Amino acid sequence: MTAWSYSSIKTFDQCPKKYFHLKVAKDVKDIPGEAAVYGTAVHSAAENYIKDGEPIPEKFAFMRPIVEKLNSIEGDKHCELRLGVTADLEPCGFMAKNVWWRGIVDLVIINGSKAYMIDYKTGKNARYADTKQLDLMAGALFAHYPEIETIRSGLLFVVSNEFITKDHVRDKTSMYMSVFEDQLDRLQAAEESGVWNPKSGPLCGWCPVVECSHHRPRRR
Repeated sequence: MTAWSYSSIKTFDQCPKKYFHLKVAKDVKDIPGEAAVYGTAVHSAAENYIKDGEPIPEKFAFMRPIVEKLNSIEGDKHCELRLGVTADLEPCGFMAKNVWWRGIVDLVIINGSKAYMIDYKTGKNARYADTKQLDLMAGALFAHYPEIETIRSGLLFVVSNEFITKDHVRDKTSMYMSVFEDQLDRLQAAEESGVWNPKSGPLCGWCPVVECSHHRPRRR
């Protein structure tokens, strides 16, 4: 099966046809909107501060207290950590030929057998927070760092100052990596059959696949 990530399986779950055009045929590109561009800038500001000590720009001053607090935690810090895992849940390179799942963790702090794992979010609130993303990243982190036994992970909503946390333990690694098992079964079936049925939803107005029966002009 094609290597997958949290974002790609969410795209497939949203609409198999959209997934096909973006990830399989690759005949359509999803151009980042203002929200995506803003999110990239926030991630870069946090990374540059923690990794290189570069001051956080004034326009992102609201996130200084929480990022400074994260930076004060003792341990080895890794920014934008790229992880790959095989189908046997073994560690591998992000772009390895046998990679099954891949993902990028915004911030990891390792202190002995304990680790902290943060994913920055720039949404207006944590209403639709999905901790399954944390499960996947924790499972991959356990695979790559055998010394880690426990992980305190969190989705950090820097704009609304909300922090959704979850604790992970090593002996549940396989469970963490199977949280999208049903979706992966459907994805494999679609790959084998070549059938990618479109699915109507509230985001159809923002979909770049215009040659679709459910497409409609973007609402202003």
